[in-house]
Amino acid sequence: MFKDDLLKGKRILVTGGGTGLGKEMASHYAQHGAELYICGRRENVLKETSDQLRSEYGVDVHYESLDIRASEDVDGFIQRIFDDGPLDGLVNNAAGNFISPTKDLSHKGFDAIANIVFHGTFYMTHSVGKRWIEAKHKGSIISILTTWVWTGSPYVVPSAMSKSGINAMTQSLAAEWGKYNIKVNAIAPGPFPTKGAWERLNPKGDDESSMGSIPLGRVGEMNELQNLATFLMADGCDYLTGQTIAIDGAQYLTGGGTFSGLDKLSEEDWEQMRAMIRSSNDKDKANRG
Repeated sequence: MFKDDLLKGKRILVTGGGTGLGKEMASHYAQHGAELYICGRRENVLKETSDQLRSEYGVDVHYESLDIRASEDVDGFIQRIFDDGPLDGLVNNAAGNFISPTKDLSHKGFDAIANIVFHGTFYMTHSVGKRWIEAKHKGSIISILTTWVWTGSPYVVPSAMSKSGINAMTQSLAAEWGKYNIKVNAIAPGPFPTKGAWERLNPKGDDESSMGSIPLGRVGEMNELQNLATFLMADGCDYLTGQTIAIDGAQYLTGGGTFSGLDKLSEEDWEQMRAMIRSSNDKDKANRG
């Protein structure tokens, strides 16, 4: 679909770029010639991804362990990048989520999601954007949202609230920063199975009950998301800004929110789901090691 050197000369930062959707988008950017920066909380995973992308595509890939919930750490990280030259693109991909009846949520559980998705995404966007404005440098921001920003979704209220806030940020900053030649867009993917996040959101592996009805009759394929992310990051469509684009096989148009099907679960089912999620989290902690 794209020329191999489409992104050559561009420097792009992908948060949460070591795994999952972040890694897939970073890989596509590298394939098309971009110099990459990736960050996340697990340094060993970042190093592995960085080495892999360098080897496969022969581009520069830089990585650093970072918790985007810490605003001062974020600003220091961005300053170190800009000391070597300005970024051209930012992908706000880092996130957190888990399914739970809202009545069972603790305030700590709510904060765990909101601090990453809502606060962390703003810290990153603000830190990059203010430097672009000061330097009069053209830039492109893509935030990874969900279709819940339009429909809401039961059982993921902290994520739905936080992602909706970032949707509002996307529209607001597109209007405010357009005069600085900064475009701000977002992607709202439907089900794109990835290890880790998929296990926490669909621990039983039962696509039909937890993912609802998808008119196209399938989950998304990674190259489809990669193509959209690369299109939005490339030059040639700069008049497109302030938009959140769904790529979900028309799932959200069927209504009800992604996890509405979970209404059928009993308390025993929920306890089993929680045990599966805890097991998945324990594996992640062991791998961080």
